[in-house]
Amino acid sequence: MVLFYTSTALGDDKPVTIYAGKDKFENEELLRYYAERDVWVHVDKLSSPHIYVRLPEGIAWDAMPEKLMIDAGQLVKAGSIQGNKQAVTILFTPASNLKKDGSYATGAVSFHNDRLVKRFRIEERVNAIVTRLGKTKVERQIDHEAEKVERERQEHRKKRDAANKIKNEKLLLARQRKAEAEARDYSRMHAQSDAHDWEQDEWDASRPEGDFDPNEDFM
Repeated sequence: MVLFYTSTALGDDKPVTIYAGKDKFENEELLRYYAERDVWVHVDKLSSPHIYVRLPEGIAWDAMPEKLMIDAGQLVKAGSIQGNKQAVTILFTPASNLKKDGSYATGAVSFHNDRLVKRFRIEERVNAIVTRLGKTKVERQIDHEAEKVERERQEHRKKRDAANKIKNEKLLLARQRKAEAEARDYSRMHAQSDAHDWEQDEWDASRPEGDFDPNEDFM
């Protein structure tokens, strides 16, 4: 089972999903099926839940808004038997930085790159935050493989739509530039035509009556 929470730290109109495995065995599954935007959160050096924050598009993991960090930190602190009673350091890193091999105990992880691990301090539990998040908790059985396939399908569609939008914008710009160029060419042609007509009128006006006109028929 997976526990889902909804954080409104970024505003009621910008809900953020936070989720965690119900036990260490479910944590193993989450390690295999995290999303690209997921950030892993844990209490440093103490037993605690493995919590994931699914960041909204456009927010980098190392630019996570402070209010959202605090929500995740309070939640993971509250889930730690030891950490709930004392000041703790919270770790967070991209889920893709988690390292796991067959020698690790169930639910245990390390990191591919320690430089991609950031820390912040939480001195005490804030009940108002923990209670607010607790009211949003939903427990669901997840088909992880199906969820991953659907998530990748949607992400592929978004990337395709974005690429098509850029392509269409470039095509529209090219058409506008072509139309502007054609309009300029037409204006020059019209100006040249007007100049020719003016020169012909001048010639006709200056020619004495009866003068030879090479364009007229004659016998």
